[in-house]
Amino acid sequence: MVATGVFSIFAGTPEVSSKDVGFSIDGPAVARVDYEVTKDPGATAQCAVQVLNQSYAIVGWTVVTIPPTNSQSVDGGTSSHSTTVRTESQGVSGGINACWILEES
Repeated sequence: MVATGVFSIFAGTPEVSSKDVGFSIDGPAVARVDYEVTKDPGATAQCAVQVLNQSYAIVGWTVVTIPPTNSQSVDGGTSSHSTTVRTESQGVSGGINACWILEES
């Protein structure tokens, strides 16, 4: 019985996924991260975008909001995005740390 209840809780939660597509280091204090987000077109998501240095330390971080989209303009709920991230020192890679769906208020 407990497993069914837990499954019901998670089954009702909208899912979101991301895929890193690429990045560019545009200078010692800025990078661009390109990625795709797949979610229900009517949902609003947020994603944490990060830039790492050669020691894998986070040198840049920002949270972006992915608004609802017109379901006819995206492929199965997947949309492409590019985010510029300011860094505190030279980065060597960038990508998505995590994405989540915002609860309706």
